[in-house]
Amino acid sequence: QVHLVESGGGLVQTGGSLRLSCAASGSIFGVMGWYRQAPGKQRELVAVITSGGSTNYADSVKGRFTISRDNAEATVYLQMNSLKPEDTAVYYCYVAKLFGTTNYWGQGTQVTVSS
Repeated sequence: QVHLVESGGGLVQTGGSLRLSCAASGSIFGVMGWYRQAPGKQRELVAVITSGGSTNYADSVKGRFTISRDNAEATVYLQMNSLKPEDTAVYYCYVAKLFGTTNYWGQGTQVTVSS
């Protein structure tokens, strides 16, 4: 059974930094990453990373956010710098099994950036 544990959200001022973590267990994972959903908006991709280390970022976070992973610990991180009020959202961890098409979502962690 796949289990995801997210941590690291919170309240920060504009220009501040936060680091999100998501520890996964119960399988071997391929793509891992983060999505976010702001009030009244659809869930959107923030950043994803493959098991080989290839990354993809939303244009809105390029140069400010960095995604990384520890394959041995099956943990994915999102370092968020130069945060803006428009980054305020619930951030969801996303993982996909290495073999097959099954994917999983974390419970979400709130990130609030005050102006």
